[in-house]
Amino acid sequence: MTLLLDIVTTAAILFIVSAGLLAIFGVLEIVNFAHGAWLTVGAYCAVVTGGLGLSPWLALPLAFVAGAVLGGVTERLIVRPLYSRPQDAILATWGLGIIIGQLITLGFGRDVQFTENLLSGTIHILGTDYSLYRLFALAAAVAIGLGFALLLEGTRLGLSARAVIMNQSLARALGLDTTRIRFVTFMIGTGLTALAGVLLTPLTSVDPTMGVAWLIGSFMLVMVAGSSFGALAVACLVFGGAQVLVSTFISPILGGITVAVLSALVLRISSKGFARV
Repeated sequence: MTLLLDIVTTAAILFIVSAGLLAIFGVLEIVNFAHGAWLTVGAYCAVVTGGLGLSPWLALPLAFVAGAVLGGVTERLIVRPLYSRPQDAILATWGLGIIIGQLITLGFGRDVQFTENLLSGTIHILGTDYSLYRLFALAAAVAIGLGFALLLEGTRLGLSARAVIMNQSLARALGLDTTRIRFVTFMIGTGLTALAGVLLTPLTSVDPTMGVAWLIGSFMLVMVAGSSFGALAVACLVFGGAQVLVSTFISPILGGITVAVLSALVLRISSKGFARV
């Protein structure tokens, strides 16, 4: 039972970390290689909140707002001129990620920081004691997935974003403000990524390079999922489960590269990955 819970909660954590990157890639068709930096920004929002003696839960809205505002500035000044040059956008966001990491190092140093856990302890479930926080992460992943489903299906912004995904030129011809849609989508994506950074703090050390470890896995999952959050959920469950099994029965080191290796194999077999889900 513990192994099954590990698989499900690991998939949830991967989904939380990757969702913001998919939101940006699905609408803007830009791979945001500053993704790891936004995760780090969110984690340091938790550090700041703790340093001020505030409730650790306040780090969640603080991180979302900080990520969204900084993302809006990034989209307007750096990404927007590069929509027609996606390769240059990759280089620009990669460089931005390095700059953000260096600025965080200047402000907080290179030392590992510690934050107060949002939830501690275990809960007895199905005959076993299991981490309460990892179950909370599962609930958070479900909430994020349902939130995006509601956004895409039940709001004007979501319908407009879907139109941009399907045919950007036609959407513009129909009078949709594609510039505004891209701007808001980028802000939501970076805000969600910073929020994910807070949710990671109980599971990993907080330092200026912490986001790098999550960048490649997130990138590969998004490539497999395309623009579908359903496909992302399936990819996270399949590859996250494989990661847990390899880490448990073979080697934690090999487990750490399982997601990237399996994603590469799937893309080698089918360039669309799980995008039809």
